[in-house]
Amino acid sequence: MIPKKWKGRLSELLSHSADTAPFTLPLFPLNTLLFPGGVLPLKVFEQRYMNMMKRCLQDESPFGVCLIKEGAEVAVPTVPYLVGTLAHIGNWEMPQLGVLNVRAIGVQRFQVLTYDTQADGLLVAQAVKLPPEAEAPLPPEHAACAAVLKHIMARVGEDKFEPPFPFDNGVWVSYRLAEIMPIKISAKQSMLEMNDTAVRLDVLHKFLAQQGLAT
Repeated sequence: MIPKKWKGRLSELLSHSADTAPFTLPLFPLNTLLFPGGVLPLKVFEQRYMNMMKRCLQDESPFGVCLIKEGAEVAVPTVPYLVGTLAHIGNWEMPQLGVLNVRAIGVQRFQVLTYDTQADGLLVAQAVKLPPEAEAPLPPEHAACAAVLKHIMARVGEDKFEPPFPFDNGVWVSYRLAEIMPIKISAKQSMLEMNDTAVRLDVLHKFLAQQGLAT
């Protein structure tokens, strides 16, 4: 759950979703993706990212999670994909000195305009927020997508997801399935970048059908 002190800040961010002014954003390139409304557990130990997390906590500011296009998570330089998701720190703990466990919550997609590599290897971008997809009811023909998602959540534990769980919301269902299904990572990136919920659901439903999980 998002701590109460973050709820107002997240609401403020979402209420300014139409704001397209460029802003400075530290990036956390990874070999995975985060979708809006999603949860991403992070184990932070590199000094550049420890410093980034400290600043984000102090300023109650987001960082950007983006998929690595070229390079590796611990390598410098790294080339990221240019569409990612703003993340806020839901909660955190330091189980040992030099290691920070973070529960990152996806808020809103962003587009990188330019980025530079700081002396410590941290990527800092000029970015703009992308408008959220308009909420749309889950079409009846894609009811299997919600059914499979419910089954997966029950199996892996609902604590790994951020409530509420609107299984009748096509955008939310498509984002959650895109996160957790074993689909090629480049295809997941394409689904993050697309603005058409119906197309994303069609792709996911087809994949489920191929696995014998839908008709």
